[in-house]
Amino acid sequence: MIASTIPLRESIQTRALNIHVHDDQALESHLPRWQSYVLSKGVVPLSRHPAWLNVFRKGLRHDVSCLEAVEGEATRGILPLAHVSSLLFGNFLVSLPYLNYGGVLADDELTVSLLVDRAVQLADELGVRYLELRQEQPIEHPKLAQRMSSKVHMRLALPAKSELLWKALSAKVRNQVRKGQKSGLSVAWGGQELLAEFHAVFSHNMRDLGTPTYGKKFFASILSQFPDRAEFCLVRAGETPVAGALLLHGWGVTEVPSASSLRKYNHTCANMLMYWHLLERSIERRQQVFDFGRSSRDSSTHRFKEQWGAKESSSEWQYYLRKGSISDMRPENPRYRRLIRIWQRLPVAVTRLLGPTIVRGIP
Repeated sequence: MIASTIPLRESIQTRALNIHVHDDQALESHLPRWQSYVLSKGVVPLSRHPAWLNVFRKGLRHDVSCLEAVEGEATRGILPLAHVSSLLFGNFLVSLPYLNYGGVLADDELTVSLLVDRAVQLADELGVRYLELRQEQPIEHPKLAQRMSSKVHMRLALPAKSELLWKALSAKVRNQVRKGQKSGLSVAWGGQELLAEFHAVFSHNMRDLGTPTYGKKFFASILSQFPDRAEFCLVRAGETPVAGALLLHGWGVTEVPSASSLRKYNHTCANMLMYWHLLERSIERRQQVFDFGRSSRDSSTHRFKEQWGAKESSSEWQYYLRKGSISDMRPENPRYRRLIRIWQRLPVAVTRLLGPTIVRGIP
């Protein structure tokens, strides 16, 4: 989402850009200005909202900052950053954790370059292992020498009416949704009142996957920060929650950064029913795009999203590497296989207790 409208060489000669670093003590007063800048870019996912820095500060106890490029009194670019640190894994500077993308949002190449320059300097000052920018399109910068593009965003262009989407689905998908509708399942929408049930499903599924879970406090921070744009969808079998998702409604884009279902209830097609309702909800809100999140090509999650009609879009995570390797913290790293197997055998209650402390240190 970078509009390169000014040649770099000409810009250096004629423009006066200043880069300001705003830390977590001074964010609140600047948020309205940054929000206006972000929304001026057109179709914008909620993940791009600068108020996520508040979520990470309150929900995960991260030190956060925002780099702002200013020309005169006008904002020309921003780069939100979270300092992810733990005794277990070390320190990282990320834009932004949990979310599928972030990175630099700027008017032109010069502004991008200056923001990255300052982020690199900040990474050096903090002594982090690496700076990670979750870009959609690559940035050409000499310090961003490492790149990860093995995953792709999966996005679906939404029609004006859900009936049109239904007709576009394959017979197999429609039959699975109908099976969910006939399985005696109920679907509920809400916020904080559904948090406990959503987290019960989410944390159970994360245990099964061998992944530490985010705590309820983190999700509560999201709902508190975005009360009109973040909501849960919950599927119940009788009184038992069996599937749940967090939906984020941006400006033209709806995202689902967290979704889970219990394997025990796979035969009911609860997950298929839930995703149909997620898509319907997005259309009701007159969104243009549904973002399923990132997936590795040819993986099971990639095929799941593809069956709904989602198409691939590029994902370019870029790194200024100072120590180790960018693969050190990836879950597919062989060094974590044994730990994943151990985690999968732990009682869910134990993983709910330990998980939030561990996951907050993972970039």
